[in-house]
Amino acid sequence: MSYVNTKKTFLLNTGDCIPAIGLGTWQSHPFQVRHAVKHALLLGYRHIDTAMAYGNEVGVGAGIRDSGVPREDIWITTKLRNNWHNRAEQGLDASLAALGVEYVDLYLMHWPVARDPTNPARLLDGWDFVRTWHEMQKLLSTNKVRNIGVSNFGITNLEILLHSPSTTVVPAVNQIELHPYNPSPKLVAYNTSKGIHTTGYSCLGSGRSTIYADPVLIKLAAAKGKTPQQVLLMWGIQKGWSVIPKSVNEKRLESNLDLNGWCLETGEMKELDGVTGRVKILGDGWLPVKVFFGDDE
Repeated sequence: MSYVNTKKTFLLNTGDCIPAIGLGTWQSHPFQVRHAVKHALLLGYRHIDTAMAYGNEVGVGAGIRDSGVPREDIWITTKLRNNWHNRAEQGLDASLAALGVEYVDLYLMHWPVARDPTNPARLLDGWDFVRTWHEMQKLLSTNKVRNIGVSNFGITNLEILLHSPSTTVVPAVNQIELHPYNPSPKLVAYNTSKGIHTTGYSCLGSGRSTIYADPVLIKLAAAKGKTPQQVLLMWGIQKGWSVIPKSVNEKRLESNLDLNGWCLETGEMKELDGVTGRVKILGDGWLPVKVFFGDDE
């Protein structure tokens, strides 16, 4: 079976190309993720997304080695944990050791929040995400990372970051929650205006989302003869962002990748754009500072 979208990429502001579809691994058990990563790579996935905070980088790395796919053919994204903001290179080194690789293709600041390593309820005194970015910029000269970016940054915090005198590198990517119930059009447009590529996580919703009961999605999936998940992924890719659906199920991994030979027409895209449900899956109440300000719609 040939999967056209395994070859589709998006050009970053660095000149590198990120695969349009990848495997997300948030909440994937370390033992399950090893098999999922191996199976995904054998199917044709070439983008694996993980993070130190997920606690499964070792399993991800094992799955990569098990697959036999050459390292240079795989795009690996991982992320700096909130309590490592003042130790960016050490955090990267820890992730590289866990993954068993010499470099990652994309290293993201997971959240614009520098937490105190000794007390997660507090911010790290004398530190902020602008200082973190300053340190991350230095990593580009180490050959340990090829691109750097951010995650969970809204317009408010991107404005702070981009207008800082110490910011000399525009993030290559901003990874944010994206699906028809949380489309964030202003934020996506802002990213694009600054040359920042958008990657969508939770692109298939979650157990807390009612999107699979949405009549528009149900109607479109039936009309196209596709699964609702396939329609959601196609919607994101046609919007111009990369998508990283999470699964450890072999059949769903294959189904999520089967996006070749069809597309959503302009009217169908507009129908999904116009759904009225609004559900944000991941909030900021667990953090010591607010990062979502409701100004990105």
